[in-house]
Amino acid sequence: MSAQQLTSFFKDIDKNDLASVGGKGANLGEMTKAGFPVPNGFAVTVESYNIFLQKNDISNKINEVLKGIDVDKPEELELASKNVQKIITNSKIPDEVSNEIVSSYKKLSGRFKKALVAVRSSATAEDLPGASFAGQQATYLNIKGDANLLLAVRDCWASLFTARAIFYRKQNNISNERVKISVIVQKMIQSEVSGVMFTIDPVTNDKDRIIIEAVWGLGEMIVQGSVIPDTYVVQKDTFSILSKEISDQCVQLIKKGDKTYETDVPLKIRDKQKLSDDEIIKLAKIGFNLQKHYYFPQDIEWAKQDKNLFVVQTRPVTTINTKDKKSVINDGLKVAEMPILNGAGASPGIGSGSVKVLGSPKEISKVSEGDVLVAKMTSPDYVPAMKKASAIITDEGGQTSHAAIVSRELGIPCVVGTKTATKTLKDGQFVTVNGTDGNVYSGSKIKTIDNQVKDSEENKPFLGKTATKIYVNLAEKEKAKETSKENVDGVGLLRAEFMIANIGIHPKEAIKQKKQDVFIHKLTDGISEFCKNFSPRPVVYRATDFKTNEYRSLPGGEKWEPQESNPMLGFRGAYRYISNPDVFNLELQAIKKVREKYNNLWLMIPFVRSPEELAKVRKLVAAESLFEKPSFKFWMMVEIPVNVILIDKFIEIGIDGVSIGSNDLTMLVTGTDRDNADVAQAFDERSPAVLWSLRRVIKHCNKNNVTSSICGQAPSEYDDLVRKLVKYGITSISVNPDSINRARKLVYEAEKEVAQGKYKS
Repeated sequence: MSAQQLTSFFKDIDKNDLASVGGKGANLGEMTKAGFPVPNGFAVTVESYNIFLQKNDISNKINEVLKGIDVDKPEELELASKNVQKIITNSKIPDEVSNEIVSSYKKLSGRFKKALVAVRSSATAEDLPGASFAGQQATYLNIKGDANLLLAVRDCWASLFTARAIFYRKQNNISNERVKISVIVQKMIQSEVSGVMFTIDPVTNDKDRIIIEAVWGLGEMIVQGSVIPDTYVVQKDTFSILSKEISDQCVQLIKKGDKTYETDVPLKIRDKQKLSDDEIIKLAKIGFNLQKHYYFPQDIEWAKQDKNLFVVQTRPVTTINTKDKKSVINDGLKVAEMPILNGAGASPGIGSGSVKVLGSPKEISKVSEGDVLVAKMTSPDYVPAMKKASAIITDEGGQTSHAAIVSRELGIPCVVGTKTATKTLKDGQFVTVNGTDGNVYSGSKIKTIDNQVKDSEENKPFLGKTATKIYVNLAEKEKAKETSKENVDGVGLLRAEFMIANIGIHPKEAIKQKKQDVFIHKLTDGISEFCKNFSPRPVVYRATDFKTNEYRSLPGGEKWEPQESNPMLGFRGAYRYISNPDVFNLELQAIKKVREKYNNLWLMIPFVRSPEELAKVRKLVAAESLFEKPSFKFWMMVEIPVNVILIDKFIEIGIDGVSIGSNDLTMLVTGTDRDNADVAQAFDERSPAVLWSLRRVIKHCNKNNVTSSICGQAPSEYDDLVRKLVKYGITSISVNPDSINRARKLVYEAEKEVAQGKYKS
């Protein structure tokens, strides 16, 4: 194609036109010319963008705004980005450019109607140091009509100066003048079924497999992870279908006219196979031929309309093991280096540093500020080291494991369930950890502005009032002052284990060494920090719930703790207080001392196996005269099925409230160990059995004027569960610090629905 063309149809473009139509445009043209079924479209070329800049004298204005900004300051970067985009969107598209765009649009639409199109940015990625650049600009779907199309094109040009794109270029020393942008205008496909296809198994790297995922409706739901797709595995060469996993899909995204809707999948097809066997094979052959054309495994987006299958995008698969750690170059496009390790993203963000592999908590002194902590799994006694780490990686665990929960509270990127991190990674190795997608890379840190901008939007204070109290889960006293300033009604879970781990001695060893006063003093200081900052709001202190393996890790612990094959169901919680009242008394003495100054401290008892156990613990608490003041509240954790089944019996013993520990309760109701990477995906706090348990406990507590709360990880993760809890009648919800405003808003909306009679219990 001529470099001076203002628009160019796909049939006239190929991989050699990257400088004129960007990476995406060159790829679509290449596939079209090669005869692949690509929806028709055209590119608004870089030449059009250049004319737009020249006629409006925009380049100098942009340089003036961006001159000298500090991209490491999010507010400054965001303001500059908005100012540059405003300059572009307020500038007129020259007539010769707008006329050419409209003319091409009419040709694409046909004689009698205006086509519905997708408008996508396509940056010129040639000679740039990474492959992620092209994904930084905008996409606009369901665009119809001349005026709307021109607005979308101009918005795409403006997206070249999003905060993320400016940041990226600055970090990679790319001048703004070097980067140009084309805009792709492509007919929309009214997808009945859509999905993705890999011409290599992206998990096992098996080159003999083609993996196809399919959903009803639009493919965005695969990207969002909001539905489980069908998965079809096809063998290359023979095109035999090796396996099929059919999902039961309840909701889908569909287009009606120029609008996109989320709607129910008709009952008669919910559990049906999305593609016929013939269509699976046909699609696999398309993928096979795309790999042959590009000489490299492909990650392909596809869609089905009527009986036709279309390819809407293809790109090289970027997660293939190679002996050479350098980027693979293919047709002038760089393919990003693959991750060296993969697990489940458990705490968002990106962190990097020198690896320190810990075999046990005794080695935590190895970790220096900014290191990446690697362990089989963490426990409370790892916390001092976790606070120093720039990122955390574990072999085991899921998104509600100890490492995940504490990392989110500390704001540290974390990847769990890698299975082999402690064996694969070596001390001193420099890695980058992406806690969002679960990938671990070799090499230096990649900074992005995405999470900073997203967080600033999501965490804007929500000031609405709610009848359901919003509490926060905390453990570290350093977080108390900052978190107390949030729109939160108190601390619904103050974990004792972290403070006791920081004291640095097993309580029985402290007693033996006659250092119990020091132990009590340090625990008193720790609890007081929370009560002082949150006063007069309540602070619910959960008594120690160390398991024996965790207690053994404390200095002196090996002398006092038994070896147990299953510590989760062993010597813990209330049974331990009854067996070792001298140790429990250390906590009670600290509580008494704190309450001399702060009457907002309450006590919660974990892992109570029977009403008789609760009665015995209550007597120990009563012996310290704590019940004499009405401001003292005595709560029980609900985390064992027996707590649900015999809830009325527990209430009769005398409790002011319960807090549901959804983590342990889910494990024990469903028989699933959340810390076992092999079964962690089966851990589901929204299991019907767990929901039944939650509803039963809340209902019986309300009947007996006992408050009900929840302090497990679930309400920090699942919006729909928060709504259900409010509708069940729960009196408070305790969430992670980063979920306070989201939870408050969800509760506010759910309470409004209840008040309007939209929900009947």
